[in-house]
Amino acid sequence: MSKVCTICGKKSMLAWRLVKLRGKYNPTTKKRKYPNLQWVRLPSRKRVLACTKCIKAMAKRK
Repeated sequence: MSKVCTICGKKSMLAWRLVKLRGKYNPTTKKRKYPNLQWVRLPSRKRVLACTKCIKAMAKRK
């Protein structure tokens, strides 16, 4: 199961994890952030993984 939205194609991205110590930011590791994917049923009765942004947009179109 891939972690990609089937509607818009949103996928994971790398983000820096910043930690402040004594007024300065320490060089820290990169962290992978994943989209909030949920199972949703399309009008064609097909179940797909979609991000919450797409689910909200689909609810507005109804």
